[in-house]
Amino acid sequence: MHQGICYIAGAGNCSRLFLNLKEEDFVIAVDGGFEYLKGNRIDLVVGDFDSLSYVPEHPNVITLIPEKDDTDMMVALKEGLKRGYETFYIYGGCGGRFDHTYANIQSLAYLADRHARGYLFHEDQVITMIRDDSITFHSDRKGYVSVFAYGEKAEGVTIQGLKYPLENAVLSDTFPLGVSNEFTGKTAEISVKKGRLLVIYESGKPDM
Repeated sequence: MHQGICYIAGAGNCSRLFLNLKEEDFVIAVDGGFEYLKGNRIDLVVGDFDSLSYVPEHPNVITLIPEKDDTDMMVALKEGLKRGYETFYIYGGCGGRFDHTYANIQSLAYLADRHARGYLFHEDQVITMIRDDSITFHSDRKGYVSVFAYGEKAEGVTIQGLKYPLENAVLSDTFPLGVSNEFTGKTAEISVKKGRLLVIYESGKPDM
């Protein structure tokens, strides 16, 4: 698998970009996300270009038809997976139509099911998904963090280093027990033994 990061910019709201690009990284512009990435390195352009309204002049363009099963974003994620990437930073994937935002949250689950991890940036929050896995946060992280079962239930959920800890708990998709936890200045870890967890936390960039 690839050790770099696959950066993807979509056509949604995009108030910030963390593009600390290295040679091993890969950058994909998805339709209107091409405008956000102008002036930066772009390795691939994907879309049906309904939001951009023109096909960019670029040596690597995948032009899609509007009537398709995969969203433009999903096609971009599959291109990143095909190239061996396991870490995805997704910008411009939230805001505007809520159904588009939710489709991109589902895309995080698609990545988690394939042993990859996506980070969806939205204004001052980051949204990610883990499955049968854990995520660790540095001690300097501040603000709120919320944890939700994504699927009927998530089993063996343990939360350490946050204001409200859990030990081997079961979270369901019908009760928001994990909303509005808080960082405490300690290293924190969230883990799940079986199932998916949607994790939403404030500010900054992903802890890696």
